[in-house]
Amino acid sequence: MKRPHENGSIVATCRLVIPMALLCAVAVVMPLLAKAQPSTSITVVNNSGGVINHVYLSSVNQDNWGADQLNDQSVGTGSSRTLNVDCDAGQIKVIAENGDGCFLYQVVSCGGSATWTITSSDSPDCGN
Repeated sequence: MKRPHENGSIVATCRLVIPMALLCAVAVVMPLLAKAQPSTSITVVNNSGGVINHVYLSSVNQDNWGADQLNDQSVGTGSSRTLNVDCDAGQIKVIAENGDGCFLYQVVSCGGSATWTITSSDSPDCGN
């Protein structure tokens, strides 16, 4: 025969242990999910008549550009450069700057790969 307080203590223990176990599981899994940003491969192809001196990344709706992705290199005419980046959103804005200080923009979806071909017919933003 069970004692009345034994069944109550088991239930009370379960009510404490199960939520604590779930909380611990969430604490372990959440940081792993936060670091799982989609890796994106972006190939910038320069088919324009000029040199691309800088390539920057930004959130789509912001003008806060990150560091130059070309690391003091350039993409000459007829050349390309592939960037491997981690996105923390669904899309990322890629900004290319030519030798005249003019900019071109392209929005790329995160995850997988994308190619952005810059041609002489593209209209750069030169601040005019």
